[in-house]
Amino acid sequence: MNNLTPTVLLILDGWGIAPAGPGNAASLADTPAIDSIFGHPSCTAIEASGRAVGLPAGYMGNSEVGHMNLGAGRIVYQDMTLIEVAMEKGEFAANPVISDVLGKTKASGGAVHCIGLLSNGGVHSHIDHVKGLLDAAKIAGVPAFVHAFMDGRDTSPTSGAGFIRELLDHMEKIGHGKLATMIGRYYAMDRDKHWERNILAWNAMVHGEGKTVENPVEALKKAYANDETDEFLKPRIVVAGDEAPHCIADNDGLFFFNFRADRSRQLTKAFHEKDFTEFERGNAPKLAAFATFTPYDSSIPVPAAFTKPEVTASMGEIVATLGLQQLRIAETEKYAHVTYFFSCGREDKFPGEERRLIPSPRDVATYDRKPEMSAYQVAETFVEEWRTGKYGFAVCNLANPDMVGHTGIIPAGIKACEAVDACAKKIVDAVLASNGRVLVTADHGNIEELLTEDGKPMTAHTTNLVPLAVLDNGPVKKLRPGGKLGDVSPTILHLWGAAQPEAMTGKSLWEEA
Repeated sequence: MNNLTPTVLLILDGWGIAPAGPGNAASLADTPAIDSIFGHPSCTAIEASGRAVGLPAGYMGNSEVGHMNLGAGRIVYQDMTLIEVAMEKGEFAANPVISDVLGKTKASGGAVHCIGLLSNGGVHSHIDHVKGLLDAAKIAGVPAFVHAFMDGRDTSPTSGAGFIRELLDHMEKIGHGKLATMIGRYYAMDRDKHWERNILAWNAMVHGEGKTVENPVEALKKAYANDETDEFLKPRIVVAGDEAPHCIADNDGLFFFNFRADRSRQLTKAFHEKDFTEFERGNAPKLAAFATFTPYDSSIPVPAAFTKPEVTASMGEIVATLGLQQLRIAETEKYAHVTYFFSCGREDKFPGEERRLIPSPRDVATYDRKPEMSAYQVAETFVEEWRTGKYGFAVCNLANPDMVGHTGIIPAGIKACEAVDACAKKIVDAVLASNGRVLVTADHGNIEELLTEDGKPMTAHTTNLVPLAVLDNGPVKKLRPGGKLGDVSPTILHLWGAAQPEAMTGKSLWEEA
């Protein structure tokens, strides 16, 4: 430790790198300060999407994941990727929780039932994961049934027939498993205590109540023809001929294979709680075992197969350990990101941490109507705080490129970029005037790509690289290419000459002369 130069991490939220063009609001805007920053000899491009930030390959980055990777100084694997990696390594079937459920179910003489959203949307679940469960059940010698919650929200409204076909093909391929029920997520995955919806899913899975169908793919096509799309599909009970419904019964095992918690909690409570009173369950099955893919709620103590490891030695923790005061500042839209997410899921402040929340505008419905948002107030408050001289580290977020980018309105995007340019200049000038150092980057792309290839508005994040520049009053700090968001905190520590903890596995990008 030799030079703890006061350092600011300035995050231009949603400012990715893309060729100039009619959909690139960043290139269309007049941004002399940012042009200078990202034209600086230190500047490099880093990855902010896919596996580089702990998401599945090809998935666009987002603000939560981006800030967590920045703060952790390493790749923070997200739930879906943890499961994906386990499958790739051949560790899925050997997962202790999965093995335990299958073992207990086999010992009880029951069948295992897999319930969850059947699609490749990747928001709540993925079809590959239920295939993995079927494979594991076959290896264990346990009969398996799938209760498919139909999507149509994170996927197209009539894509479910294709996913059912894919599931049935996999069952046929491995010679194991049967489809038991189909029901729309509107009923099975409510999160707003509309228990009258949940009871339809419960009665289908537990009591076999619903419209009986023999050919599930054809049944879905008929439903679509009658304007009954996946999300709103009423219960269908899949049976062959005079076969009895494959209901969840005593001595059976149960897997809930959604990895996102919010829309999975209500049915989980119905299966788990002995004294459940939200709707009349009838004879609730006495399960041999029940597990979820991830922890859904601390108040529902059901075993979870995949849990994210706690992040220790985050940047905020290290700054506190070094005895420095730190500032976190953003407007409302990104306040949680510079606090909770940058601190890797920690709600409480670290010792010496101060937070400044600037309210986002509430007088407009969408930010294209006020593309400057509260950026000027964020910049002014930052400068006031920085000039006190008490901070050794600060994280500041300018939200405009992302929030206005989500509207897909290019003229507003241009104005947002120009406001951010003025504010970034104020912030950088104040830091350099105090002989500080500022690293300017983004958490993911958005504003640089507001048109699709066929010229339609694009409102989503991108998978583009993002810039990273290091500015101070000393010699140019040359940064190597090929980095990622998780390398930014190690770079700051390297520039400080501070030790990088073993748990922080990112690599410094500074090519020290």
